[in-house]
Order: sequence, then structure tokens, then C-alpha cells
Amino acid sequence: MISIFMVIAGPGIIVMVADNDAGGITTYTVTGALFLFSFIWIEVILGPVAYICQEMTVRLGAITKRGHAEAIFDAFGSFWGWFSLIDLTMTDFLTITTEFIGMTAAMLIFGVPPLLTVIAVICLIMGMVISGRYWTWEKIVLAFCVLNLIFIPASFLFNVPLHAVLGGFIPSFPYGLGSTVIFFIMANIGTTIAPWMIFFQQSSVVDKGLQEKDINYSRLDTAIGSFFTIIVAVFCIIIFATLLPHANVQSAAAGALQIMPMNRYVGIAVAVGLFDAGLLGAICISLASAWAWGEVFGWPHSLNHPFKAAPGFYVFRLLILGGAAAVVLIPKAPLILITLFVQVIAVTLLPAALTFLLLLLNQEEVVGKYKNSRIQNILAVIIVVTIIVMSTIYAMTTIFPNLFA
Repeated sequence: MISIFMVIAGPGIIVMVADNDAGGITTYTVTGALFLFSFIWIEVILGPVAYICQEMTVRLGAITKRGHAEAIFDAFGSFWGWFSLIDLTMTDFLTITTEFIGMTAAMLIFGVPPLLTVIAVICLIMGMVISGRYWTWEKIVLAFCVLNLIFIPASFLFNVPLHAVLGGFIPSFPYGLGSTVIFFIMANIGTTIAPWMIFFQQSSVVDKGLQEKDINYSRLDTAIGSFFTIIVAVFCIIIFATLLPHANVQSAAAGALQIMPMNRYVGIAVAVGLFDAGLLGAICISLASAWAWGEVFGWPHSLNHPFKAAPGFYVFRLLILGGAAAVVLIPKAPLILITLFVQVIAVTLLPAALTFLLLLLNQEEVVGKYKNSRIQNILAVIIVVTIIVMSTIYAMTTIFPNLFA
């Protein structure tokens, strides 16, 4: 069983760990510095929520052998198909921009200029697929996933207030429910559950060639990934809540620089983790869009194809990476503000992606016996409604700042 799982595992772990991208790490660090340990219970809840959403993509991909974009076009027509594709591409472009923001900021700590970082990263990402084999690409990405766990050992390099950490697991709002708290709740949701994840994992399941018999192992793969994504988020919050409580931390890179004088090794670990998070995000999110466009336009769109066999697939991916990287190189661009607001934008657009996924998983003629059960539907509807309510509350607290004073 273990040997079979090792062959099948990959898409779930990758999508979940890559979810802790540069924007996510920045969100966790600023959250920890501002609100200390009070958001830990929220992160813990988001783990099962992310699993519920992503497990549906496993079933849909394994049964239909189609990516999410293609499935939407086939089931709901061109209007909703183009709506979802444009929605995905816009949010992916903005999110990839935040990945380059994080990577360039992290490498600046080590004296590497942004232009060199951008060029090296794009060459690395495109070079990873030169073999034209999905399995080779997956092994490389899984190695980067292991590096993403660097925040865990880093937290053992200083004394953690265990009692305060344990208190963070108890649901409470010690800082009230003003617009700032709502903003950060939404940002944390947005960085844990994002539209690109749905498209990426379903296409990855198809590209890897997973079948109906592999669904249970793929569920375990996804569950393990969701566990690690929450563990990293919690440890990231612990680092900044302990070392920089109530400090004016504007970004993860700035936080790493502030930590350096107190503990050089932790500061370096945060910088390395930030770069790795951005790299994972750029790798996976650019693929999510490239897979989606390939599915819609009928291009060859598999990592098992070399460049000559799938030029449109690879050129599109290069263009979205290059465009996002160019934004980062614009002088005086509000990069930190972009990073935080992208997470909020993602969560406001998420209900549409989840709704399509939910509808597809209720079409028995599409997924057969793997259609959603009543409990799965109830949980999915609760998630969608909660996100809509949170978005509405955020809008209201922005207009009326003292609404929950």
C-alpha cells in the first residue's frame, strides 16, 4: 500500500503546500505580529475547509479525465466558461505578481538584485519542464515542498511561550471584529483556499493519469497536504508573534530583516522560506492558467509534451510569468499593498469557482457514484455562504468603520 501511495501522491501535497506561497507567508507574518497567537484557531479550521474543496477536484478529474476549465465549458456553456477562465487568469496574474514580490524581496536580503532574481526564476521554472515528463517535474516540485517546511525547525531556535500558543487554539476575537480584523480574516482565507488551486489540482490529476481506482489514495495525498499547509501557517504565526509582537511588520522580508539582530538563523530561515514559497506559487499558479487555456483552445497541454509538441501551452505560461515579473520591476510600485489585497480579491472571487465545482459534483451523469453526498453538499454550501458573508461584512466595515466597535 505504501509503495502504491508513493506513486500516486503528488498533486494533493503540491497544491496544498504551494498554497503557502509568498503572499500567504506575508499574510501569516503580518497576522502574527499584529494579532499574536489569536488567529491560530482560524488556521486550524481552514485546513479541513481546504481539504473539502480540493477533494472534490480529485473525484472530478479522475472520473471525467478533463481539467476544470474544460469541464465548466462542457457543462455550463461558453458564457460561464469564459467568465471562469477570465476570472482565473486575472487572479492568477495578480497572485503570480505577489510571488515575484516575495522572491525579489527575499533575495535582496542576500544582496541579489531583483532583475537577476526574476531572470533566474523564470529560467528555472521553464527549465524544469525541458525533459517533457510529468514525473520529473513532480519530483523537483516535491523537493521544493520539503523546503517549505523550514519554518517548523526555525521555531525551535528560540523559546516559544507554549501557554500563549495553546491559548491561540481557543476560538476568540480578543481584538474585536473591526474592519482590520475582518480584512485579515479574509486575507487568511484567501491564502488558504484560492481559485487557482481548484483548476491546478484537477488538471494535475488528469495530466498524471490518475484513475477512479486511485481516488482513495489521492484523498490521502490531499489530506496530508492540507495538514502540512496549516502546520506551516501556524508555525509562521508563532515565529512572528513571539519575536516581533505588535511590531510594525510590513512584509515577510521586512520581518526577516527585523529578526536578524535577535536571531540570525531564524531570519535567514524566514528569507529562504519566503523565496521557496514564492517559487512554488509561481510554478503551480502559472501552470493552472496554462493548463486551463490549453484545455479551452484545444492546445496540447501536458507536461509530458516537450516544447515543440505544445508551443502554445509553454508560450502562454512564459508570458504570464514574464508579465507578472515585469510589474515587480516597476519603480515605486505599491508592492506590499498589492500582496495583501490580492489575498482579499482571491477570496471574493472564490464563491464562483466553488459554486461551479459544487454543481459539477452533483451531476450524476458526469461523476456517477462519486457525486457529492448530502453531507458533502451541506459542508460545501456552508463554506460558500460563509465566504460570501465575510466578503459582505468586510465591505460594510469598510464603509462603516465603527459598525462592530
